[in-house]
Amino acid sequence: MPTPSPSSSPARRAAPPPGGEALEKTALTLGFVPLTDCAPLVIGVEKGFFARQGLEVTLSREPSWSNIRDKLMVGLLDGAHMLTGLILAMTAGVGSFPTPTRAAHALGLNGNAITVSTELHAGMAAADPQAMAERPLTARALKRVIEANRAAGLPPPAFGVVFSVANHAYQLRYWLASAGIDPDRDVRIVTVPPPRMVASLKAGDIVGFCVGEPWNSLAVSEGVGRVLIAGCEFWNNGPEKVLGVLASWADAHPNSHRALVRALIEAQAWLDEPANRVEAAAILSQPRHLGVPRAVVERSLTGAFVSGPGEAPVAMPDFHVFHRYAATFPWRSHALWLLAQMVRWGQLDASADLHALAAGVYDAELHRQAQRDLGGAVPLIDLKLEGAHAGPWLLEEATAPIPMGPDLFFDRAIFDPTGPLLAARHAAPPASPATAVDRDGARAARER
Repeated sequence: MPTPSPSSSPARRAAPPPGGEALEKTALTLGFVPLTDCAPLVIGVEKGFFARQGLEVTLSREPSWSNIRDKLMVGLLDGAHMLTGLILAMTAGVGSFPTPTRAAHALGLNGNAITVSTELHAGMAAADPQAMAERPLTARALKRVIEANRAAGLPPPAFGVVFSVANHAYQLRYWLASAGIDPDRDVRIVTVPPPRMVASLKAGDIVGFCVGEPWNSLAVSEGVGRVLIAGCEFWNNGPEKVLGVLASWADAHPNSHRALVRALIEAQAWLDEPANRVEAAAILSQPRHLGVPRAVVERSLTGAFVSGPGEAPVAMPDFHVFHRYAATFPWRSHALWLLAQMVRWGQLDASADLHALAAGVYDAELHRQAQRDLGGAVPLIDLKLEGAHAGPWLLEEATAPIPMGPDLFFDRAIFDPTGPLLAARHAAPPASPATAVDRDGARAARER
């Protein structure tokens, strides 16, 4: 059911938005799935950032991504916290009839993890203790377990993902394939809504999953799971959710869309202040949002992450990145990586014009306008080399230099969005990583 918004109270209405434009629509309903990275929407409501932009926002908690997609398509939602892969798939007609969508804003970076049952973890440790000692962890030990089980006549193990076109699904597939595991033959990949992941692991319906927080931490807290690799270890500062709207809605409500983006930018800046993370965890843990214990939400949100039952916390300050490192910007190179994965795994025809598809969905210019309204620095390019930076670096191609974070893939691969996109693997890392490419920005069965 929709969650009434504190920002809808007349007492909290703000002055006209900073952009000064008349808003086409002020009462908006935004959907979200209970995941920690819905935080920008929740904080936008609870801390009054939407109200400051003249918006009255109601949040609608949805049980699955198919609910989000379907409600957006029929106009029951104005916009939503959405899987990046899903918004691209909707436009491309992957898994549903083609529905043009728009993403002018990213809700953050990182946030996922691959978790397995404690039993499978023990089996992996016994099968290849040397591989299990490596960091970042590969799937080499899992391959040995799968091979042994196959020899014993056991069926392929089942892993849960939240949607077939989710970032999580591609992270899991990539991680498995890097160790020589065929994701379509050696394992079964099944769709499980995020709130059902831990229960499915407990029941033995799946032996592992790739999902966003807080569900990895809940599996650890309840003693049924162990995290193998976090999203920030798989691809540091890789893409996660976006604000998704229909293209028709964006065209009809450009000023409201821009105000929405401004509010989210401010909410995400608030979220990235370390002093605010504990308060954010308390807000998110409430039943109308995530409905899990506050201490579980704090584990990833504060960067004191616990990977296994009884283990000491490990510092992962970039487990969730909401604002720093240009985290709100809709990088078209992120979209192209996901589209290349769709082609790789047979979901999208190799003849598709991936650049045109990404450019049609990702509206970087509206985001730039919103950032300029707020006086913030914004990238002047739409694409960048992904996977080239082992440490902090500076994005010079911006209205003012922007400090950026490391962006390594766990296998040290490089994704060049201006090069061949359809290779099964990325190219080898160059000797001297570049900082950015493409300097002019223009350049170059339904699931239930």
